[in-house]
Amino acid sequence: MQAYYFKRSAYLMLVVILMLSSLAVAGSSLAAPKAAGTAANQIEPKAGSWKTWVLTSGDQLRLPAPPDKAATEVEIKQLKELVGNRSGAALGQVGYWDSGSPAYRWNEIAVADLIKAGIVGNMAFRDMTLMNVAIYDATIAAWDTKYTYNRPRPSEFDSSLTPLLAVPNSPAYPSEHAVAAGAASAALAYLLPDNAKTYMAKADEAANSRLLAGVDYPSDVKAGLELGRKVAELVIARGKVDGSDAKWTGSVPTDKGMWSGKDPIFPLGGTWKTWILAKPDEFRPGPPPAYDSDQMAKEMAEVKDFKRTPLTNADANYWEFAAGGRRNHLFWTDLLSKKIFEYKLDNNPPRAARTYAVFDTAYYDSGVACWDAKFTYWAIRPFQLDPEFKPLVTTPNHPAYPSAHSCLSATATEVLSYFFPADTQTFQALLFQIAESRIAAGIHFRSDIVAGAQVGQSVARKAIERAMNDGS
Repeated sequence: MQAYYFKRSAYLMLVVILMLSSLAVAGSSLAAPKAAGTAANQIEPKAGSWKTWVLTSGDQLRLPAPPDKAATEVEIKQLKELVGNRSGAALGQVGYWDSGSPAYRWNEIAVADLIKAGIVGNMAFRDMTLMNVAIYDATIAAWDTKYTYNRPRPSEFDSSLTPLLAVPNSPAYPSEHAVAAGAASAALAYLLPDNAKTYMAKADEAANSRLLAGVDYPSDVKAGLELGRKVAELVIARGKVDGSDAKWTGSVPTDKGMWSGKDPIFPLGGTWKTWILAKPDEFRPGPPPAYDSDQMAKEMAEVKDFKRTPLTNADANYWEFAAGGRRNHLFWTDLLSKKIFEYKLDNNPPRAARTYAVFDTAYYDSGVACWDAKFTYWAIRPFQLDPEFKPLVTTPNHPAYPSAHSCLSATATEVLSYFFPADTQTFQALLFQIAESRIAAGIHFRSDIVAGAQVGQSVARKAIERAMNDGS
């Protein structure tokens, strides 16, 4: 671990000296997912002991024993009847919910619905985190129960039952897809109550798909849904007291050289309860250059003298509108899901759920840390310092320092590099492009970008340290 952080410290110096020309993202190796097919290669038999977020431990909600042999025989008959009458629609349902890990479809659904509902930025980060923490903790609780009782899968109990899918090499009880569905649907129903009935219907569909596939028993599905919902209740309780619903009663400073405007975005975003950081200001950077300093004059000149080209304009617009602002959680979640597929983690539900949860808690905390600094310093934007300067895009309605894109992107690329180390160089290039796009857009100073990258990397480092010690 010391070597890991020594490398990152060296890279961090390069960030400061070279202004993001090279940022550290050399990750630690991720343990390979277990192969299925033999008892020796069962899927994560120790995952029930992994560190959780809202549960005290994986066994906090351990389920009672599954049905006995006689009851199981009755369930086998029910499954045979169900499997024997599968329709084309049923087959499509199985295929849809079997794509990716149990968390995959729920992340896809959540991102789309948050965008549709107009929930963006910090609040979207918070909502995605609540859902993925619920899925992860529920999955860990499920794995504790699975390997406590080791219930055979239906086709292992009765070889005459032919499953539609490859049988997961883990115990049946409770169903991992039902657990994820119960947790995700309950969390989303809290976050987007107008869609609550839809989420509950989708949860039933996801759970029933495992019966249609012949890989779980009805009691596995029932227990999984109930367990997932119990974990979601704990996550929802935390969400209700995380400070995100507080009303701002402050005022915008009127001092010369500070940010000015009306209705700043999430002025209390830096006070919200964090997951990884001990407190929001744990990595607060020092103050930005004074507005009337020589340093700021140089940085203003860099922004004004930047030679825009069709390519730099395209980058600036892409990272502000297509993959930023309203849609940055879409970009990162899509990339994360893609990498989970590429690295074959979709066949390992605990590890896939862990990846989503670690990423989202780090990303959310990075936003909180960034907003703490923004509304501590109320730093001026380029167009405010020089009223004659015209940025390429409309400047976001919050203070400049530190750059939110740099904070969040540094965290994202650092965490991604930990999980997917073979792609580190790709993530490095991505971070550099994102950071430089803010200069190209004319909405940030260089010091905003450097400070943002430092904050984001510090948050990521702490998230990775927790992940390296979570028992996985």
